[in-house]
Amino acid sequence: MQTLKSKQNPPQEKNQNQAIFALILIAVIIIAAIVFNIITGGEFLDSTNIVIVLSHIVWPTFVAWGFCFLFACGYTDLSIGAIIVLGSFATTIFGNWLGYPGVILGGIFVGTLLTFLNFNVFAFTKIPSWIAGISLAMIYEALAVFLKVNKTTEALIYVEMDKSLRLLGKLPWSVIVLAIGLVCAYIVYNRTSVGLNIRALGGNKEVSKALGINITKTLLMVGLISGLFIGLASVIQQSIAGRTLVKTGLTSINMMFHPLAIVLLAQVLQKRLNIIIAVPICSIIIYAIFNLLTLVRVPSGTLQEAFLGAFLIAFGIIGQRGSKGVVK
Repeated sequence: MQTLKSKQNPPQEKNQNQAIFALILIAVIIIAAIVFNIITGGEFLDSTNIVIVLSHIVWPTFVAWGFCFLFACGYTDLSIGAIIVLGSFATTIFGNWLGYPGVILGGIFVGTLLTFLNFNVFAFTKIPSWIAGISLAMIYEALAVFLKVNKTTEALIYVEMDKSLRLLGKLPWSVIVLAIGLVCAYIVYNRTSVGLNIRALGGNKEVSKALGINITKTLLMVGLISGLFIGLASVIQQSIAGRTLVKTGLTSINMMFHPLAIVLLAQVLQKRLNIIIAVPICSIIIYAIFNLLTLVRVPSGTLQEAFLGAFLIAFGIIGQRGSKGVVK
């Protein structure tokens, strides 16, 4: 009986430690918010500003969850931003045609299809994923330009999404979708054999293969799972923006920087907190910092981008400390 108890206690103790750490982290965020509010003369905790922050963290959080699965298996895909652009186009086009079913299905279909296609390329060509991702990003950007300049599709691309179809970009619906996404991502990542296989694959591909894990099947499942989150991100992003501009010259990669910063910060915290739970918390932290920079009149597009680059480097260094060899 004593042996059984000793085996059961560590997981319980780990969950308790994670819950305590999460509470401490939330308390620190609240204290920081009060300090930010004092610095900005009451603007930071203004109800309108809080709504803006909460509304804008949702779609990057879904992208970050997609990155969690992608990075867990040891792959990098730089075409995600271009996929979001095409998914946003599909959200508007099918939404204006079919109403809300078209809003949901358009973005999810394109996001899932293209991300799944990417992982077919990764799995069967053996090209390094970052090289294939850049190539695919250029292809998807070219496709977006073609849709923009083609006379048949030009009007569909330029039209703004109907305001009646943009509820998912507003509170409380966006937060409800975020909560559902958190539950789904946590279960799939931590409580399913697929999630276990994905993480095992990222640890050591040869060992995973020796253990009987089907490498190709697992990679394709990553494409499907990540694609669902990317597709939902497209839907929510378009519900906020109403219209998405075409990206060229690999500028679509810029759309990945905030989600990437979120994931890298979550990796720093994952020794103390499950990474799926850490992602939305880190999303609030990142966007609160940039919102503060905006409120204190730090120029966006210049100094704010410099801060973001510094955050990416810092989080990457801290998250990979102790790693030996080349970090993917």
